[in-house]
Amino acid sequence: MNLFANLFVNRVLHKTLWAVLLPVCALWGLAQAVGHRHTDATPSARSVAEWPSHWQGQALRPLALSDVEQRFAQHFPGTVTRLTTGSQVLVLRTVGKPTRMLHPATDCYRALGYRIHSEQLERQAAEQLWRCFVAERAGRQVRVCERIEDAQGHGYTDASAWYWASIVGQSTGPWLAYTVATPL
Repeated sequence: MNLFANLFVNRVLHKTLWAVLLPVCALWGLAQAVGHRHTDATPSARSVAEWPSHWQGQALRPLALSDVEQRFAQHFPGTVTRLTTGSQVLVLRTVGKPTRMLHPATDCYRALGYRIHSEQLERQAAEQLWRCFVAERAGRQVRVCERIEDAQGHGYTDASAWYWASIVGQSTGPWLAYTVATPL
């Protein structure tokens, strides 16, 4: 074979190899992503059976997730549940690894059209620090308090501080995020 024919054959083989390998790699990457997503959606931290049955001495009962919460939960890399004491609503989220989807409740309330005010840190039962605020919409007010706890019981009132502490290994999971809403 002459030089030109040799180059042509090598070029055709090279392009054919890429044409075969590229879809294989893409499918493998997709399979990995689906596999990891499935793993992430499984709470390594706590199972649904381990949700608390009481809150501040009052019995809890489950509530259905709202449409917005259901859409969020479908993509959330953990579990989401909603419970009530009758006077308070608790939204509990678990995650097994750091994620930006575990964000502050103020983001959710603002996205739903609430005005946020009176944001402050408060010491509550057992001297735990909570971030609290008032959310107001259409003349209705809700007092919301939140915190994130790691596997060792350390608490975070700021989702960003929790995220970076978990990324650098200063906080280990599984983590449980509490959001408590009380109508005013």
